[in-house]
Formats: sequence, structure tokens, C-alpha cells
Amino acid sequence: MTIARITDMDVTGKRLVVRADLNVPTEDGQITDTTRIDRFAAGMRPLLARGARLVILTHFGRPESNELDSSYSVDKFRPALAEALGVPVRFSDVCADDSAVILSQQLADGEALLCENLRLNPGETANDPGFAAQLARLGDIYVNDAFSCAHRAHASTEALARLLPAAAGPLLVEELAALGAALDAPRRPSVAIVGGAKVSTKIAVLKHLVQRLDAVIIGGGMANTFLFADGAPMGKSLHEADQVETVREIRRLADKAGCSLHLPQDVVVAREFRAGADSLVVAAGACPGDAMILDAGPKTLAEFDTVLAGAKTILWNGPLGAFEIPPFDTATVGLARTAAARTRKGHAVSVAGGGDTVAALNAAGVTQDFTYVSTAGGAFLEWLEGRTLPGIAALNGAAAAA
Repeated sequence: MTIARITDMDVTGKRLVVRADLNVPTEDGQITDTTRIDRFAAGMRPLLARGARLVILTHFGRPESNELDSSYSVDKFRPALAEALGVPVRFSDVCADDSAVILSQQLADGEALLCENLRLNPGETANDPGFAAQLARLGDIYVNDAFSCAHRAHASTEALARLLPAAAGPLLVEELAALGAALDAPRRPSVAIVGGAKVSTKIAVLKHLVQRLDAVIIGGGMANTFLFADGAPMGKSLHEADQVETVREIRRLADKAGCSLHLPQDVVVAREFRAGADSLVVAAGACPGDAMILDAGPKTLAEFDTVLAGAKTILWNGPLGAFEIPPFDTATVGLARTAAARTRKGHAVSVAGGGDTVAALNAAGVTQDFTYVSTAGGAFLEWLEGRTLPGIAALNGAAAAA
């Protein structure tokens, strides 16, 4: 793709309409994790220093109507955003109106304006051209810096990119480079770790990965379905009996491509799903009828460690077990630390993404050791599926038109 980078452009005195993803977690109206704000601001500060004028667009939550509910207002983000950017941040209580345009025109070089929640206008999710045209009045250059929203064809991610000179922001460029290195041109051997609850939610991901990488480690409830397809008893374990043919198809694709699949050889089972529940390690094909598989066992972890021992590219999406509740976090935490150690030593490039995956890496205390950790959810999965993301295609289309 040929996508312009805002960092390569002359931004002095230019109003940059920046699509950010500041959809941060909150509790009782207070931000509980400023990671997204901090990462966004880190890329914007050099642009402000060069005299850019930022007009920041973001969504927050999923408002059920376009009536302003203070709980959905993004005004609460201003203090954290101003601190992270290092400049005062003005606020517009609408995101597309004459008053917002006037505020954008009043910005001086190095100043910033935050506009109200995009999703309070129905034109946003409808990808309405008229709404996009109103947003275009806010600036001179459009900047998409929200990879996590690029899988949605919304007005601020798709239609707006075609109305102004368009460029990718620093975070978006970083994300595309990291994912490209892991999937499009990986250093080999390349290994993917794919976990989570259901095969059915990641069919396209698995089919795509087994045709591009050298090995795929499968864990979590997904692994149960693969084991079930081999005739293993499941007891009360989460699995999808209707996905046996899908499993067989994935295996056929892997065999044809020369990709090795790695499944649990032993598992941790329990009769209760609670912290500290009595558990037992059994062979993968020996789950008792009154028990459930909740984690991969020690032999499996040792084998998975061996698979990673030679890997030069590691791509991770999804935990290996019910990591939220000890002791069923052992395999996920152990393998995360193995991947992190290879990365720290410079032996491998490691890229991870997805909400549960990020939480698991945080629990293991290794998030900072991975080469790149994506905060995107749906966009990360769709990229793993090999799909074209509307927000990225729009930037590429804008570049081609230019």
C-alpha cells in the first residue's frame, strides 16, 4: 500500500483532523487506564512542536441515542489528554457544527481542540457522506491514528479520508509496520499462538495463519474442539461439537502448506471453576466425565516452550486457558514469559493483540518486553484474517487519487 505519513508532511499552521481512539476504560466517570491516551499523545507531541493545530475526533462507548448523556461525553478526557500532550486542550460540545468549525479556526500553532463523542451523531456509524463533509470543515489534512477503528467503515474512518488530503498518524504507522513484520514478511521460523474460547470465532484467522506461518500453537477452548475431533472425551469442558469438519479443514490446509499444528498433550482439569479449586493434571484424552479442562498441562507447556525456542517471529492472540483464575493461568503466563525472554534477548520479534491477550500479558508482567502489543480488538482479528480494513483502504485510495 502507498499511504502518506503525517510525519513526512509540512504541518506548520495546518489544522489536522485526527481520528484517535481514546475509548479508555472508566469507572464512576474517572479514567482507570490512560494507556490509549498516553500512546496517542506520544505521537502527537512532535507534530504540535512543529506547529500543527490538532482537532481531535474520538468515540467513547456505544450511546443508544444521539441525545447527550454526560456519561458518554469525552470532555472528561481533557485533563489526562492535556497532561499527556503537554498543552491545554480546548473542547467543542459538538463534533460537527458551525461552532466546532469556528473553534478549529481559532487554534494557533501548537494548540489542540477535542470534539465531542462522534457516536452521539448517527451519521458516524452510518458512514454518512453529509456528516463526513461537516467533519471535513474542521481542518486541512485528515489523519487516521486509530488502527483499532480501521475495520469499521464509519464517517470518521472511511468517508472523511476521501474528502481531505489524508495521511496515517504515528500510531497507525507503527501498528501497520509491526503487523506487517509479523504476518506479511515474517522472519522464520514463524509461530502463532492462537487461543480463546471458540474455534467458530477464529475460523478465518486459523485458515489464514496456517497458510502463512510455519507453526501454530492452539490453546484454550479452541484446543478442546481440536481434541474432541480426535475423539478425546470432553466431560464438562467448553468445546464445539459442530465444528469437527472445520477442524479437519484447517488441518488439511496446514498439511498442504507445511504448517505444523501443536495441541495440548496433557491438561489441567477441575470439577469447579473457581479460584483455588482442586485440580488434576491428566492426559489430553483422559478428561473425567464430571470435570472440565481449564488449562494446558506441564508437558504441554514444555513442548510449546520448545516450539518457541527456535522461533524468530511470534504472533499471539488468545490465552491458553482460563487465565483469569489461578491456578488455571499457569500455561498462559509460562509461555508468555518464554516469548518475552526470546524477545529481550533479540532472538525473536513478538507481536500480540486482543483484549484477553493484553490482559494475560499484563498478568504475566511481560507486556513491555514484547516487540509490539496492539490494543486493537476487532481490527487486529480482521487483520489476522487477511481482510482489507476500510479505514486503511480509504487512506490508500486517497493516496492513489492524489
